[in-house]
Amino acid sequence: MSPIYILTPSQIIDLHRLYHSQWWTRDRTLDETRSLIEHSSMIVGFTDERRRLIAFARVLSDFTIKALIFDLIVDEPHRNKGLGKALLQTILKHSKLSRVHHFELYCLPEMTSYYKSLGFKELDHELILMRKDRNR
Repeated sequence: MSPIYILTPSQIIDLHRLYHSQWWTRDRTLDETRSLIEHSSMIVGFTDERRRLIAFARVLSDFTIKALIFDLIVDEPHRNKGLGKALLQTILKHSKLSRVHHFELYCLPEMTSYYKSLGFKELDHELILMRKDRNR
């Protein structure tokens, strides 16, 4: 299966459907989905035989020091087939990111063993994720 780096309009709708299936992306609008694709440093996806998007991840990066991996999603019927690992390997080995020192991502505690098996490690437990929401 070959990765794709550009989404067609119908694949953007597929991504929006995938976003609505996850708690952390459920509230994103289709316009927000289009915008985040346009403004991400890199996107990677996999499609099924009908070219429907079934796995996706995106990256924000300075292409030197940091690359943050966001929104790694595999459609429910296609999980446990190695697509998440393939997405990460595609990102980590991509020539555009070859100079990056640190790849980072957020995950729930129950996902740490999965990401550790792929070479990620927990950072110092003293770090705190902070957020300021913009009033809507």
